[in-house]
Amino acid sequence: MFSVFETSSDAIPITFVTKSSWEAAREALPPSQRQFASANGFTANPGGYLALPAPDGAIAQVLFGLEDDSSRSRDPFRAGALPGLLPPGIYRFANAPHDARLAALAFALGCYRFARYRRVDRPEVRLVPPVGIDTAEIIRIADAAMLARDLINTPANDMGPEQLAAAAQDLAAEFGASFACTIGDDLETNFPLIHAVGMASDRAPRLIDIGWGDPAHPKVTLVGKGVCFDTGGLDLKPSSGMLIMKKDMGGAANVLALARMVMDAKLKVRLRVLIPAVENAVAGNAFHPLDIFTSRKGITVEIGNTDAEGRLVLADALALADEEKPDLLIDLGTLTGAARVALGPDLPPFYTNDETLAADVARFAVKENDPLWRMPLWPPYDAWLDSKTATITNAPSGGFAGSIICALFLQRFVEQAKSWLHVDIYGWTPSAKPARPEGGECQAARAIYALLSERYG
Repeated sequence: MFSVFETSSDAIPITFVTKSSWEAAREALPPSQRQFASANGFTANPGGYLALPAPDGAIAQVLFGLEDDSSRSRDPFRAGALPGLLPPGIYRFANAPHDARLAALAFALGCYRFARYRRVDRPEVRLVPPVGIDTAEIIRIADAAMLARDLINTPANDMGPEQLAAAAQDLAAEFGASFACTIGDDLETNFPLIHAVGMASDRAPRLIDIGWGDPAHPKVTLVGKGVCFDTGGLDLKPSSGMLIMKKDMGGAANVLALARMVMDAKLKVRLRVLIPAVENAVAGNAFHPLDIFTSRKGITVEIGNTDAEGRLVLADALALADEEKPDLLIDLGTLTGAARVALGPDLPPFYTNDETLAADVARFAVKENDPLWRMPLWPPYDAWLDSKTATITNAPSGGFAGSIICALFLQRFVEQAKSWLHVDIYGWTPSAKPARPEGGECQAARAIYALLSERYG
């Protein structure tokens, strides 16, 4: 994997300045550099950048603007813009940004480029690690985030269920984990919902199952939605709704990223990873609105909408995971537009009835700059799932509380796990931000990894 870090005794300093600190910093500059900064109109705006020349024409230092401590909001990943601004070279932080660890991680994440289909040069920049940070940990997290981005950014013609399974198998082999995969019609008896969603595609659905770690350690199971492309099924999406549906396996990609971090860090857990990998296609044998299927758990499910397929494949996988009574069961999926309407693309909602877990998730979301926001598993809405002809429907009529309804649906399939966390991610950055280029994104995995590290490190 790519590493942005390098040691050097003559690295170019990056000086972080704010509106309030700029005057003092400007006065401390040599006269020629002070004049150069003034002539270029540098004012220490957040994200502002200026390379100051040395007498020989080389870069003496770089000025980079950050938000003031008193600012209404600060972006801890602001330094992630630097790799796209800096000329080739080796750099170091001359003073402390708001959070040196997050700034170093942002610098690494800002070097990401998706280059599978055309030549894209990575920024030829390296960073001397700030004193006191765990460089191996930063590399571990950045590598995992780039894995998630690569998987999501790969188009559906090259990232179907088979290719997603191959990526999972490669990851398992790298860390000596077990790997199993149930494919096609072999799913019909034990995983009928996964089979139903995937049966219309000529690319067979499958259930990926990875196991790693000491069986005596606490059981942590990760479940990721792996819908490699979602047409909506017979409830067909409009073309605009299908445009970035290659990202509908973002839950699986982020679960694999999280698993990579856990295994690389050798956390003291018995890890299991379950990924239902399917394509929700349109064909003569596609499942229909108002079809009824008996799930693995025995709950009969009426299909209110074939475009609410993610919760169906997760339901069978969660039921399997729950049978093992894990200490912690976590699922991630790109599930509802309602979550985006409520919270936008950058702030995924999470659901749990475990108050300690909820507090820990919220704490690490802030600490890791991996935003998450708790939403309620509101019991009165559970009745909305009732069906007149089956136990439940996957998509009640009406447009209210869509993300909550999805979470309540999934909760029906989790009874024996000691603790359960559900995260409704977007998995995509619509427009580039520092450290977060446009395209596939690693969401929730970093915060959850930090939580697992604290509990099982």
